[in-house]
Amino acid sequence: MVSEYLKQNTADYHDAAEKLFNSEKIFNKTFTLEDYKKIIHTNYLMLLHSEDKIFNSLSDKYAEKLQLDNRKKLPLIEKDLQSLSLENQTASHSLAFDNEHEALGAMYVIEGSTLGGNVIAKQLSKTEGFEEVTFNFFGCYQENTGPMWKNFKEVLDTDVAEENYPQVLSGAKKLYTFLLNVN
Repeated sequence: MVSEYLKQNTADYHDAAEKLFNSEKIFNKTFTLEDYKKIIHTNYLMLLHSEDKIFNSLSDKYAEKLQLDNRKKLPLIEKDLQSLSLENQTASHSLAFDNEHEALGAMYVIEGSTLGGNVIAKQLSKTEGFEEVTFNFFGCYQENTGPMWKNFKEVLDTDVAEENYPQVLSGAKKLYTFLLNVN
């Protein structure tokens, strides 16, 4: 199954992202508003430079099965930027996906961050200093986070043939690399 293949082969990237964003501080309640601004800003740049490219690379078949219209996150994170008084910026790196399979791999990174973001939002909402924060991006699916992730994984695992796994992994690595190096 491609979802397991991706999980195993991107674990180092995932760990590096958690380290970059000081994720351990979220759970010991030492995560600050400045830490949060960094994670929102970086995720904003990732979405700004990838979301349209991913969605435009996917066929109508995937657009329908994945309910792409319900997965747009850029307008949500722009609300977070505004509420945090952060400026919209452009990234210093370019990003391109060579085919639909790479786009699916990149989407895996974004959908996975949504899954983790839901946990982050719940934890931070109980942390001092975050009383006024609205978690538009991290709370984007609300109670549908689990079903949306499950749907995404099922479509990947059902529709991606094994010979395309390396391309899907390539897309995931491209987006992780962008996320880890953009600022």
